[in-house]
Amino acid sequence: MESLLSIENLEVSFHTSQGVAQAVCGVSYDIGRGEVLGVVGESGSGKSVTALSVLRLVPYPGRISAGRINYEGRDLLKVPEKQMRKVRGDRISMIFQEPMISLNPAFTIENQLTEALHNHRKMSQKEARERAIEMLALVDIPDPAKRIKDYPHHLSGGMRQRVMIAEALLLDPDVLLADEPTTALDVTVQAQVLDLMHRLNERIGTAIMLITHNLGVVAESARRVVVMYCGRVVEQGPVKEIFEEARHPYTQGLLKSIPKPGGRGKLFEMEGIVPSLFELPQGCPFNPRCPQRRPECAQSAPPWREVQPGHHALCWLYA
Repeated sequence: MESLLSIENLEVSFHTSQGVAQAVCGVSYDIGRGEVLGVVGESGSGKSVTALSVLRLVPYPGRISAGRINYEGRDLLKVPEKQMRKVRGDRISMIFQEPMISLNPAFTIENQLTEALHNHRKMSQKEARERAIEMLALVDIPDPAKRIKDYPHHLSGGMRQRVMIAEALLLDPDVLLADEPTTALDVTVQAQVLDLMHRLNERIGTAIMLITHNLGVVAESARRVVVMYCGRVVEQGPVKEIFEEARHPYTQGLLKSIPKPGGRGKLFEMEGIVPSLFELPQGCPFNPRCPQRRPECAQSAPPWREVQPGHHALCWLYA
């Protein structure tokens, strides 16, 4: 598959009064045209910071200190800010976490959707309104011509998430970065939102980077998956293969932690806790929690190895 967006050896650090936190450390992966790529990890794994880096929106005191982000033959980390503003929303768009706070409560849905069309497409108010209504209909919002006049607080959480998806797709972007798009939604609405994104991917052809902590979401939606831990990619490969034969002990632990329908007894729990990014252990950051750790795991960083065609793991087990 043709690579549309590629991240190479990305490094992002946060300089604080407590010290330096290496939030993203040597991350590399790509997404193909029209592909749905799952990016999975616990809170603090670096998955959201990586996505924000693509748009150069890492919040202060974060700094992108190294790496490349290639899109259409350009390194986005070196593009002038004026050109980067044209990329954001137009060619690469993002659904941010928490739709409840991502929409401005002081403006109607129409105001918020048409602003991007005025700025990027120079549409008239009438054209922009028609396009906004069209997108609201596309994301299954009933009576869109009426609802476009609503304020965000008039809508349910599921409806607000649909508005966020419509806003992200207004300009027909090549890539959609979806950061926890089902957070704070009940299970039924989660399923509806994921089905909607799947249908939009097939209809429009937008590549989707689906960022989540939920492996079940990835199993339903993605073709490939990237697993992150403590700012590093620890495993990457086809979803089916990783679910059937995960190689990294962390991925294996995540899969064991998924509740089984009808299952009884105590749920599997991984040993230990995620270490602080200010005090990462030497060697592999997962080694204090790893049931298969070896002496070398605590001494030096593990190698990145291809364990099957297209399937890689960052682990001393495959050195």
